[in-house]
Amino acid sequence: MSKGIRLSEKWFRRGLWLVAVVFAGFLIGLGGLIVSDLPRVEERLQTDDYIDKAAAAPLRAQLEAYEKRQRELNEQRETAQLALTTARNDVREAQDTFANWLATRSATQRSEQDPEVIARTKALDKLKTQERDAQRVLEGIDAQLLTLLQQRGAQQRALSELERSANEQLATERRKQELRVFLYRLALTLPLLLIAGWLFVKKRKGQYWPFVWGFIFFALFAFFVELVPYLPSYGGYVRYLVGIVLTGVIGHYAIRAMQRYLERQKLAEAQPEVQRRESLSYDLAMARLTKKVCPGCERPVDLANPENNHCPHCGIGLFDRCGKCNTRKNAFARYCHACGEPAAHQAATDAA
Repeated sequence: MSKGIRLSEKWFRRGLWLVAVVFAGFLIGLGGLIVSDLPRVEERLQTDDYIDKAAAAPLRAQLEAYEKRQRELNEQRETAQLALTTARNDVREAQDTFANWLATRSATQRSEQDPEVIARTKALDKLKTQERDAQRVLEGIDAQLLTLLQQRGAQQRALSELERSANEQLATERRKQELRVFLYRLALTLPLLLIAGWLFVKKRKGQYWPFVWGFIFFALFAFFVELVPYLPSYGGYVRYLVGIVLTGVIGHYAIRAMQRYLERQKLAEAQPEVQRRESLSYDLAMARLTKKVCPGCERPVDLANPENNHCPHCGIGLFDRCGKCNTRKNAFARYCHACGEPAAHQAATDAA
């Protein structure tokens, strides 16, 4: 059955499908460039476009001054911390030396060393005073840093409030911008989809069908790849509503198409077999038989059973006998595969 179509015709069809795919590829590339340039028609929105500049400018200037002062205080604190560490080390070293010296004096009990004790004690007290002074400097710097951080925090909160309000306006405007860009895309892709639908209904079997199918592929890609992923969300409402509408439209068309098909099949099956055969083209009949379905009603038929000469569903003849050699053959074949004798319908066509 699969040999009903010429081998050269198969390859021509494959080549034409390749033309359709290549044509669609070039259209998709061109359409992608156009669609990618669409966002450029809108300006890129930023928070500063919606913030109260009169109120934000002094806050930002004050924050920059606070940051500069904080860096200065941090540098001073590092210096003060180093001075405190040095003073503590000096005190610790002096205490250890004084303790060792006192132990030596206690062992000798020499009274002439009492002035030395007083001098060493005064020196140790001086070092401790220096340590306390370094500690006070560090504490003063820490107090300034704390005050500065509190002031900076208040300024930052005020600026954050302005930015929060600006971000809310920015989000609203971006949603509007996304909707406008989506409408631009829709204005380009929807007409393509409508044209593709018209071509599918009217021209898909015409002489230039590869270009028709190429345009259909391009329109479907533009709609479902270039448009649908960019649907504005709005919490998912828009996408779900668009999905419901598309499903409803496609489902309605599919249901109506199935009803029309079933009505045509019922009318066709009610006609005499001669008229039904005349309405079936040779290529269509052979293609359906290749799929092991009845050419008349398209229901499955066991063609391997030698007793099935007619369709058990609609009664159309599937096999008959050659008028010359009496060989069982395909009823839609134009010639007998055993002797080459033209079939009765083919002989009538040749005589006409």
